[in-house]
Amino acid sequence: MPNLLNETPGLIAFVRTVETGSFSAAARILRTSPSAVSRSVGRLEALVGARLFLRSTRALVLTFEGQSLFDKVSPLLRQLDTSDEIAGGEEALAGRIRFSMPSELARFFMTPIFRDFAPAFPAIKLEVGLTDRQVDLIREDYDVVFRVGSGGQGELRVRKLADVKMVIVASPSYVEKYGKPRSADEAATLPFARYTVNGIPRPMVFAGGEHFAPQGRVDCDTGQALRAAALHGLGAALLMQCVVQDELNDGRLIDISTELDLPAEALNVVHAFGPMMPLRVRRFCDFVAQQTGSIPGL
Repeated sequence: MPNLLNETPGLIAFVRTVETGSFSAAARILRTSPSAVSRSVGRLEALVGARLFLRSTRALVLTFEGQSLFDKVSPLLRQLDTSDEIAGGEEALAGRIRFSMPSELARFFMTPIFRDFAPAFPAIKLEVGLTDRQVDLIREDYDVVFRVGSGGQGELRVRKLADVKMVIVASPSYVEKYGKPRSADEAATLPFARYTVNGIPRPMVFAGGEHFAPQGRVDCDTGQALRAAALHGLGAALLMQCVVQDELNDGRLIDISTELDLPAEALNVVHAFGPMMPLRVRRFCDFVAQQTGSIPGL
């Protein structure tokens, strides 16, 4: 392979294109034009004497040579991203942290993040995405993603922060009509407000291995919508206990899963830095992990 020390811009353009899947997406991250990214990748291809992508009007596909180059250079570029922090220590922490977390957890974490973490590190820029959708960490250019009940795939790294207690809740009027289930089989006969991902309802799974596809006429893609549906008697809902603790305390919702063996879900932080996570991101993840101890149900 030729000496690539003088082709850092081309390498960065190439790696970002692989990570995001297109020249246009890479250009947005690099704050340049798609044509400039394409030219940088073209110069890199000329230098290495091989096609790195197979191009079509709809997609870019890595060639064998492209995958080999990506595997070699992407860890090095990520390490360069952390080098200034290693040299400067805690007081030098600066740069961007782009993160995503479920919207229903935001009320527990955003106040300490903005009140305590942000003032402690004034040179760090925070970009916040609050969504229940499972974002594509690499293609959407997130540094870290906080997820409940799902881990990472491929090269993604997962760190478990806490166990999240789950409950099935329903309104008093619902309980008066249907009662409380005493087994998974009885629960399967009840109407649910269902959590859906890409239009597919999430199955109900119990610690003993029992499972069923919930039935119901309300499908939701956020925990907040599930909570509202349950409050209005439109179905039982599986939710994190911490999200509905106030409603359980004042009686607006009732835990109908007291005789069921529901497994806890893991609150994970997922990233793609491998063993070389930037220090600013590591400190942020540590900070969020510390906050879990003060949240009931975590």
